[in-house]
Amino acid sequence: MSVKWGLIGASTIARQFMINAIRAQEGGEIAAVMSSNPERATAYAGENGIPLAVSSLDALLNSDIDAVYISTTNELHLEQALAAIEAGKHVLCEKPLALTSADARKMVSAARAAGIVLGTNHHLRNAGPHRAMRDAIATGHIGKPIAARVFHAVYLPETLQGWRITKPEAGGGVVLDITVHDADTLRFVLSDDPVEVSAFTQSAGMAGGGLEDGAMCIWRFKSGLIAQSHEGFTTKFAGTGFEVHGSEGSLIASDVMTQKPDGSVLLRTAKGEEQLSFDREDLYVRSVRQFHAAILGKGEAAATGEDGIWSLASAEAALQSASSGKAVKIDPKLGSMK
Repeated sequence: MSVKWGLIGASTIARQFMINAIRAQEGGEIAAVMSSNPERATAYAGENGIPLAVSSLDALLNSDIDAVYISTTNELHLEQALAAIEAGKHVLCEKPLALTSADARKMVSAARAAGIVLGTNHHLRNAGPHRAMRDAIATGHIGKPIAARVFHAVYLPETLQGWRITKPEAGGGVVLDITVHDADTLRFVLSDDPVEVSAFTQSAGMAGGGLEDGAMCIWRFKSGLIAQSHEGFTTKFAGTGFEVHGSEGSLIASDVMTQKPDGSVLLRTAKGEEQLSFDREDLYVRSVRQFHAAILGKGEAAATGEDGIWSLASAEAALQSASSGKAVKIDPKLGSMK
């Protein structure tokens, strides 16, 4: 099967991860790239061997493509995705799907009505360690899951700072950038949904414009499990990790909240300790492979549009909790939090 892709956004993440992931698929081809800056589009196309560079969305959607990958700033996702869906193109969109879960639901509804595959590029659920943890929980290795912890406070490289720390109108801030990932990864690993969150945010010196560059959240899930997560842009020397503690054992993963296929997972029970084995396939290669399969009607995208609604509704609730000082219930069907 041949799938011709158009890149909406001449982005760093596309250059570092997605271009190779698309080309790693049998029949995967990048046919065009769009940037609102014509010079950037031309330079990016030349540097990455892309045959067509355009500076308007219409020009991209009227070119010979089957699917689009959207990696523009967050406030542009809704309009670009809806236009692509209307043009009959399958859509893999970076997280968050939109600025609000209500807008994300518009995207999902439009895709469903048009018979278009819409995926959310939550890369972490494609990581071998997280899938190994999910399998270990599902097969009862730790008994009943009781609690979880996510450590995802990192240092945002200077090359990625820009709008993430200066533009609230573009959906900047650590919650829409990282907490949204942690909410999705918790849902995936636990096979459980968050129903309530209490959150604190901070501005520790990097972010401006009233944006947050650090967050700590406490989550309650449908099963009764409680979880905590720490997200940040300002912690230069912290490692990342993910722990799940159950009635019969614990899973302790280190260096796993990353775009690279790294890390380790330790299973600790009454029998002792065991390092779990898992594949180290590129996270984005796996994501695109599942997306191609979904286009063929063979399963779903690794993270669907509905998954994108859940993670965005969870992030919205965390921001509201931090603002109000109260716990906030999460209901992705409402779009406004209680």
